[in-house]
Amino acid sequence: MNPNMTTNNPEEIYRAKVNLETSQIAWKELQRFFASGSALVVSDDLDLVEVAFQMSQDNAAQIQQWMAAGKFGKVSDVQAASWYEADAMMWAVVVSPWVLVQAVQRTH
Repeated sequence: MNPNMTTNNPEEIYRAKVNLETSQIAWKELQRFFASGSALVVSDDLDLVEVAFQMSQDNAAQIQQWMAAGKFGKVSDVQAASWYEADAMMWAVVVSPWVLVQAVQRTH
């Protein structure tokens, strides 16, 4: 084995896996997760993949920090209704039993 070739970093491999599992989906398709209380919203200024990774690693301190800052948490009824009315597209990724969602930013 070539000593210059480093073994792949497990964290980087997992982040890449999470990235591949992230997809765009209409909010209306995610309603059942919201109804069951398993939809969590990620603020636009956070990296969805990083948040999913930290959740998968049970990094409670970081998750609590984001929650305290209002950047991460359960989707509110008002937000859900707004997305439904706007027929919003979302980025979504599953970190069982949760579905993390982030609104797709439209560029005009």
